[in-house]
Amino acid sequence: MSLLLIFLIGCKGEERNKADINKNEESDSVNNSDISMDSILGTESVELNLDQANKLAALPLACINTEYPNKLGQTLGSKQDLKTPKELHPAFYGCFDWHSSVHAHWTLVKLLKQFPKLEKAEEIKAKLEESLSKENIAAEVKYFKTENNKDYERTYGWAWLLKLAQELQTWDSDLGNELAGNLKPLTDLMVANFTEFLPKLIYPIRVGEHTNTAFALSFAYDYAEAVENSEFQELISVRAKEFYLKDDNCPVTWEPSGFDFLSPCLQEIDIMRKVLPNAAFPLWIEDFMPELKNKDFDMAVGEVSDRTDGKLVHLDGLNFSRAWVLYGLANKYPDKYSHLRAVADRHVSKSFPNLVGDSYEGGHWLGSFALYALQESKAQK
Repeated sequence: MSLLLIFLIGCKGEERNKADINKNEESDSVNNSDISMDSILGTESVELNLDQANKLAALPLACINTEYPNKLGQTLGSKQDLKTPKELHPAFYGCFDWHSSVHAHWTLVKLLKQFPKLEKAEEIKAKLEESLSKENIAAEVKYFKTENNKDYERTYGWAWLLKLAQELQTWDSDLGNELAGNLKPLTDLMVANFTEFLPKLIYPIRVGEHTNTAFALSFAYDYAEAVENSEFQELISVRAKEFYLKDDNCPVTWEPSGFDFLSPCLQEIDIMRKVLPNAAFPLWIEDFMPELKNKDFDMAVGEVSDRTDGKLVHLDGLNFSRAWVLYGLANKYPDKYSHLRAVADRHVSKSFPNLVGDSYEGGHWLGSFALYALQESKAQK
């Protein structure tokens, strides 16, 4: 860790005393009574109750077997490749596209684990068993190994598949063990894909949509850490530092772009928070986004002008993904960043009411982003 600190200080031209690393800033109280989640979630804090969980579960239940409309995104090698979504992807054919189907399945698993008494728990279990059968997963693996689609869903879908695998592998139940075992060939393939691809990626992809490198690294790191795959975890850590360690003054005022559902600046913070030691991260973020330490820091929430436009509704996803990064930062470094919780709450409360009864353009995927944000609001990292 000492070598990392020396390199971090040297490459940024900093001359900070090590004692400053652990110095606690006096925290100001944050009055967020006007932006509490009480009216949104019916609870005293940003936390789901059973009633809200039942409503969230309805979203993936409504889409995981909905085959059309569908955006396949495949590369055709010949006319023989022209097949229905369900023929191509028997496990993940619903919810408009492959990756949305994957995180819809994650949502169902996550809700079942957190709320075993869901109204439709038995229906959910049956659908999970049907989707994630050994035969269906074998067909998914076969698709990813075809000559023209080896890079299919790189890297967003890969990352969500690992998030689903993580949720299954940490589910202490017979069903969880069964489904994790069924999914394992595809999980192993995603790890292999990342392991092959990351050393070849010279420059990180800094956008607000699916190909964002920091997002994929963050989810993949969570998986590696949860299942104790130290070799994979080390690869991700090394590449993240090579990509981002020297970054300064991220232009967050340029965000968001019109179709963003991820913040390039904040996603970078999320992965660096995970891979840097506790002593090194404060030095790095001081140069990367120094404005975050200001107690009056704020970000205007993303505004959606047309909820039936699949691209414009991305901004609701941005509100949730911003929130989960800010929650993670506030949880791990409460002495410096607890004031960011109010900013995160504002983002969640803006978009949460839009989930139930929304157009399919948002309804097929936004529930998972909301659930992950609420998970991170309580996580202790």
